[in-house]
Amino acid sequence: MKHLTHNVDICVIGGGLSGLCAAVAAARRGAKVLLLQDRPVLGGNASSEIRMWVRGAHGANNRETGIIEEIELENLHRNAAANYPIWDSVLFEKARFQANLALLLNCACCEAAMDGTRIRSVKAYQSTAETWHTVAAQYFIDCSGDSVLAPLTGAQFRVGREARAEFNEDIEPEQADLRTMGLSCLIQARETGRPQPFVPPAWAHVYTSDEDLPHRGHDVRGKFTNFWWMEIGGEFDSIHDTESLRDELLKIAFGVWDHVKNRGDHGADNWVLDWVGFLPGKRESRRYVGDHILTQNDVRAEGRFDDLIAYGGWSMDDHHPAGIRFPGEPTIFHPAPSPYGIPYRSLYSRNIGNLLFAGRNISTTHAALSSTRVMATCSIIGQAAGTAAGIAAQHGVTPRGVYEKHLRELQQALMDDDCYLPWQKRDIPRLTAEATVASSGGNADALRNGIDRPVGNESHAWTTRLGGWAEYRFEKEVNISGVRLVFDSDLNRDRRMGMTAMYPLDLPALCPPPSLVKEFTIDAQASDGSWGTVLRHKGNYQRLVRLSLDVTATALRLSPKSSWGNDVVNVFAWEVK
Repeated sequence: MKHLTHNVDICVIGGGLSGLCAAVAAARRGAKVLLLQDRPVLGGNASSEIRMWVRGAHGANNRETGIIEEIELENLHRNAAANYPIWDSVLFEKARFQANLALLLNCACCEAAMDGTRIRSVKAYQSTAETWHTVAAQYFIDCSGDSVLAPLTGAQFRVGREARAEFNEDIEPEQADLRTMGLSCLIQARETGRPQPFVPPAWAHVYTSDEDLPHRGHDVRGKFTNFWWMEIGGEFDSIHDTESLRDELLKIAFGVWDHVKNRGDHGADNWVLDWVGFLPGKRESRRYVGDHILTQNDVRAEGRFDDLIAYGGWSMDDHHPAGIRFPGEPTIFHPAPSPYGIPYRSLYSRNIGNLLFAGRNISTTHAALSSTRVMATCSIIGQAAGTAAGIAAQHGVTPRGVYEKHLRELQQALMDDDCYLPWQKRDIPRLTAEATVASSGGNADALRNGIDRPVGNESHAWTTRLGGWAEYRFEKEVNISGVRLVFDSDLNRDRRMGMTAMYPLDLPALCPPPSLVKEFTIDAQASDGSWGTVLRHKGNYQRLVRLSLDVTATALRLSPKSSWGNDVVNVFAWEVK
């Protein structure tokens, strides 16, 4: 066997959306990062191997931004047919071609070496290359979902449901237990132009009538059907029993499709089974213990923590441990406010000094996890953890030291990277704040108010017709090195207009939101009063845009020229530095 050793600042374990966002965020802050992923593709539950939808906070304008929005907008631009291999490639390139980031796929973490209460290194086996990799790092971020570093390092963790009285959580059972939410092997189907027969394998389960699948909608005429309720495992060990649970889930999956096709009218005559997942998607296993354990009551109180670094807004969606074997409703959607804050203290270990974590394994109770576990929420948690690790590396402090000494820096860095933090306001560069602002119409001062999305009844946007302009004028000639812009990517766009579970013949093509600015110019005024175009940016399909300039000017003017469809556009931020 071959052995390789890597020395980095930060090692991220797990390449789901939370781990991907963590690794990219840390690398963009200048840290040397290595991302370990035990599968051949990135994305975890969102990857082509599992294909669960990316979901997040409910409510108007609460869509998660930052790296996850960057990824989803890239996919809308490149993946008109919602093709999963293309989605995989979008995730792959985000890591593979990011400066300061090394990617090891098919590489499973197996061991950890400790220096007291700090992790010195981990050892991982890469099956495709018959190679052992030892990764030494100053900081480790566990985004593995199953908290693989917990049993290897002695990090404190929890499994299962807390007793109702422990945290006064009224949706929890009277007695604590080890039950969790279950696992699912999903299916996808495609509509064709002619009848399609289906012959089930002999070992598939038989669901004779709709009464065998109570409360489990499965009529394909809904087009956006998702078979998430094909779930078991919460009554077993969701880690060590995964292989046997997978076998049972396949019997369920093929049996359900047999029922849809052959046992009643479900609108599926012309539909063909297009894909079956052989890798179960997990909802819950080990949860780390941090300096704060987020609870049901924290969620319901809106999580107005001083150290909030992300937010949730999905209902407390608590699946029954028995899954499909339970004849009642498969889940209870306990209400949760949207948004509610998630604290940084739930992202680092209480007892291991250089360990952070992100995703469904953060420091929560079972009740709070039922909301925080959805992938868009996990993604912004991952970006927060990666940003925190980058700040820790920059200052040479522990993850707890970031909380104690650099919390404001962390929050400001996240907002500058277009991660919305409820009830917080982003600092504005001095040059922008001191300039005089004017425009051809609309509220141009919203471009520098530190809030980059609509909140409540306030748009926080400069609204203009294409061809309009907004201008910063300075008291004297100044040197300008760059600009930061935030455009309108329609935070209320239908979340179903992305990767899907069902492919009807009339599936709409994916494309960038019509609200996004596609082309814009920046003009500068020289000291003699003359104007000239210093930047023309074409083909934009991103929300957050940063561009370098090297300009000396007395005024700078922004003008949106075209969009992906709308005649009137919103710009939430335009800053010069």
